[in-house]
Amino acid sequence: MAKMAASMVTESGEDVFRKMFKFYKRREPPPDLREVIDFSSGAASGGKIVPFKLDQAAVSDQEAACVGLQPTTDWRAFGLQGYPGFIFISNPFLRGSQAFWVRQCLKTYSQKPNVCNLDMHMSPSDTQDIWARSVQAIRSPISFKRQPKTLLERLRWVTLGYHYNWDTKTYSANSYTPFPGDLHMLSVRITAACGFPGFSSEAAILNYYRSDSSLGIHVDESELDHSRPLLSLSFGQSAIFLLGGPQRQDPPTAMFMHSGDVMLMSGPSRLLYHAVPRILPAPPQLATCLEELSCALALQTGSVLEPVSEEDWDVCSRYIQSSRVNMTVRQVLGPGQIVPLQTDDKHRMVGCHDDANSGKRKRTCSDPVGTVDT
Repeated sequence: MAKMAASMVTESGEDVFRKMFKFYKRREPPPDLREVIDFSSGAASGGKIVPFKLDQAAVSDQEAACVGLQPTTDWRAFGLQGYPGFIFISNPFLRGSQAFWVRQCLKTYSQKPNVCNLDMHMSPSDTQDIWARSVQAIRSPISFKRQPKTLLERLRWVTLGYHYNWDTKTYSANSYTPFPGDLHMLSVRITAACGFPGFSSEAAILNYYRSDSSLGIHVDESELDHSRPLLSLSFGQSAIFLLGGPQRQDPPTAMFMHSGDVMLMSGPSRLLYHAVPRILPAPPQLATCLEELSCALALQTGSVLEPVSEEDWDVCSRYIQSSRVNMTVRQVLGPGQIVPLQTDDKHRMVGCHDDANSGKRKRTCSDPVGTVDT
């Protein structure tokens, strides 16, 4: 099967990326994963992984700790040959700090006034507190009788800051809510260390993946300023990430994304096609980071982190035992640019598509993408 994947890459034509997507997505027979790059171990890199030099002076140890990050001197940052501007940081988070960010994604960022996929077919009052309406059922013992999914389990995407319009593939000044200060601070620390000082977090899309979810082939080009990087942070179960080229038909490189991993797409890599064909269980040696509470952290003065209660973590840990959360943070505007007003700011639901509904047409998930035929 590894030879099959390699043969796909050598083919020309617009379907190369699609064939690789289908290869890694399929369930039976399962794909051979030996050619997937693993930055945590260097496996299957074929010499493509190269060290990336961080600007360690840009972020002090205290500034890093305030958002749950290790000192930058301890970060393991890499680039990929053939992908200038692509930066991969293998889990730079302090032990226990991921719990806070998982809790934020599930409990805080899903709340109003932020926008989510459930708003497309439910009244605002029904999506007012997704967390509170879900915790009791998630905490309950598993019964043999199939129970309806909770709102949290039905969550597929949330938008922050400038809310992306899935119909027009644009941002609008009249569809905006204040960007979370804690996530902005985390984003500023990471981007500064990667050589992008002054990053302004103006929009984010949070994707909530179940074990059978995927994200179709797409490119993030709706932001008005492409000179600023696209920042991606992952928590929970692992995923296969496919990074292609500037053209849809360019063959992609497959890599694992584990909990805590960070990616930046900048410069020539900012507008590359990419996709997530598969969610995978976290490797045993990395799964412990999904079990640690931030209450064990020695919180710094000025830290945005807060201890996560055992009650909250019980819900979070149950959720991420079979799910993955990804945040992509974007700067929408360059100097002197403004987001235009729009008269029609409807948000049509597109989302990570679930294979369980195999008889229905799949819907794509979170970025400006169309349906990927599989």
